[in-house]
Amino acid sequence: DRSPSRGLGDVYKRQVEAYSKKGWPALQKGGFDKKLVGYFISDTGPLHQIVHLWKFDDDADRRSHWKRLFANDDFMDFAGDLRPLLLNQQNQLLNAAPWGPHP
Repeated sequence: DRSPSRGLGDVYKRQVEAYSKKGWPALQKGGFDKKLVGYFISDTGPLHQIVHLWKFDDDADRRSHWKRLFANDDFMDFAGDLRPLLLNQQNQLLNAAPWGPHP
């Protein structure tokens, strides 16, 4: 329910619950967490943002990962619960800078 009477804090709590109870277990069970750098939650700026960073060997590795993940029943069950709770989604493909550490 995205009605204005529901606070963003409630939606955020439901997102965290979905990730905790279904999303993360599905990623671990399927071995999909191996490509995950980490999950982060915003503490400043726009609040209640869940950010996840993934590292892939190349574009083919990335495409293969998402194809397998989206064919996973446990993950798609989680995605069905999460999708109505999303207010915004942004995707970026990042390249490593030529300096500094690369996880």
